[in-house]
Amino acid sequence: MTFSIKHIGDKLVVGTLDVSFLNATSRITPGTAVLNGPVYIGLTPQIGVARAACMIGPPIGLAVPASLEVTGISNFIGNINLTGVVNRVALAIITGASIKTGISLKKALAASLGLSTKAGVQITGGTKVMSSVGTVPLLKAEVIQCTSIIAANGSFASVAAPFKLFDIPHPNKKGKRLVHSCLEGPEIGVYYRGRLSGSNVIELPDYWNNLIDPETITVNLTPHGSYQELYVKEIQWGRKIKVVNNAGGNIDCSYVVYAERIDVEKLQIEKDDIN
Repeated sequence: MTFSIKHIGDKLVVGTLDVSFLNATSRITPGTAVLNGPVYIGLTPQIGVARAACMIGPPIGLAVPASLEVTGISNFIGNINLTGVVNRVALAIITGASIKTGISLKKALAASLGLSTKAGVQITGGTKVMSSVGTVPLLKAEVIQCTSIIAANGSFASVAAPFKLFDIPHPNKKGKRLVHSCLEGPEIGVYYRGRLSGSNVIELPDYWNNLIDPETITVNLTPHGSYQELYVKEIQWGRKIKVVNNAGGNIDCSYVVYAERIDVEKLQIEKDDIN
């Protein structure tokens, strides 16, 4: 026997070092065991290889697949490394760094009071974020902040939604808000608008090059001041739109130019419902 075994009162001490961490005044439950590790409880995957001060292996001959069961309050202070499946069916209060390298299934409120570092989160399948459980508010999930969302078509600051709104404080009415909805259409398009006066050429912006399909350009013209027989004569290289007044007068009009983006996949208008 390498280590000594001795009894001090109702305390079992294994090993030569006894820190006596429970004295007579602070002891709650009699029967203390001080085991100076490494300590092996049950069958361990690599017997004799000390990877921790205390190693607990799977039970032998038991019907339930559990190596350790703790009933009551457990306080973890420091680093917690969890490798495998973690099932939490109660309130978990973590005051140290929690590094999870397995699957964590949370069925109750998890309050992290310390540092939670995650190298990355990958979610496959449907995910629902709710701001309440029943009628009791749990977390404010109205706002999700992140640098970017990586989706099938690239990196975006927003994702697909049944409708898109902007909701801002009303610029003129105190205590009110101003809500608008985006116009929906069967394409991923962009527009460019302005006023044409003293010229007959609409100069499209440089960034439209390689952004839009020139074959999808459409132009709306609205005369100003008087009736004008305006029409688009030609679109040169997808960069310049030549406008003509068939009546021969000056051109003074507003315009809106639409085009479909070419830098992304075409919008799939009808698709299967997989929900």
